[in-house]
Amino acid sequence: MSDISRSHEYLSFRSTIPQRKIIVDDDNSKEWTLYEAGPKTVKSPLICFPPASGTADVYFRQVLGLSALGYRVIAVEYPIYWTMKEFVEGFRKLLDHLVLDRVHIFGASLGGFLAQKFAEHSCRSQRVASLILCNTFYDTTIFQQTNSAPTFWMMPAVYLKKMVMGSFERRATEPEIVDSIDFMVEKLDGMSQQALASRLTLNCMNCYVEPQKLRDVDILLMDVFDECALSSGVREEMCKCYPEAKRAHLKTGGNFPYLSKSTEVNVFLQIHLRKYDMGPYRARELTENELQLLSEADGTLNKSS
Repeated sequence: MSDISRSHEYLSFRSTIPQRKIIVDDDNSKEWTLYEAGPKTVKSPLICFPPASGTADVYFRQVLGLSALGYRVIAVEYPIYWTMKEFVEGFRKLLDHLVLDRVHIFGASLGGFLAQKFAEHSCRSQRVASLILCNTFYDTTIFQQTNSAPTFWMMPAVYLKKMVMGSFERRATEPEIVDSIDFMVEKLDGMSQQALASRLTLNCMNCYVEPQKLRDVDILLMDVFDECALSSGVREEMCKCYPEAKRAHLKTGGNFPYLSKSTEVNVFLQIHLRKYDMGPYRARELTENELQLLSEADGTLNKSS
């Protein structure tokens, strides 16, 4: 068991935040898994989409930290969907079930790509108020797996897990980053072959985002300066794709900064969300200590040039 799984913080999360299973499709095997905290009076919550290797609880530090400040946070885990159409329709049904008209989505890697695709799909109804995209991409061809993606469904789990493990940065020396990798490996090991195959299919099948359809969406691009699975070229292309987006930089954080540098990530999320009306439980302003944390992390949040 990883150090994070044994930590008091994680054990407290699992003991206080109930896990919910919701079925919105005709197929009863397609379950959404949710962890939710914060005031239900907030009608435009922050919804967290995990990467291909992650489960809903990888965002436990966002759920605990931000809900304590008055934000409503919902971390989700996807059912087994094999096509983008299935995913966007399934998530729309989930929002309808939860009676949520507009949401903010924080997505990492595959989660960020899915967040963009749902915003694109729902651009006319404007169900996405804003996107926070962490270490993500807008075109699946960067993985050079579009030809093999249709065969993932029948590949052994051990092969699929090795594919994902190859993208994890193992040269990390910061204890927090090492711990985040160990935790994510643990989550990957617990994932079924079908769940992982379906996510990798969505991650690698020939698909891209049409950024012009997201021009009315408030976007924050969050990335790290140290090693992660995505090249600097991919990150630069994301910036070109959304030239009006704000940018949040973390000096370090690896592939999973929401775990390894959760304090800084949560401050960036709070800065991004505080301009929105979060209801009667509107989150408090940043303290001097929190602003100092950003300065120490060499973080910036500004319009990209």
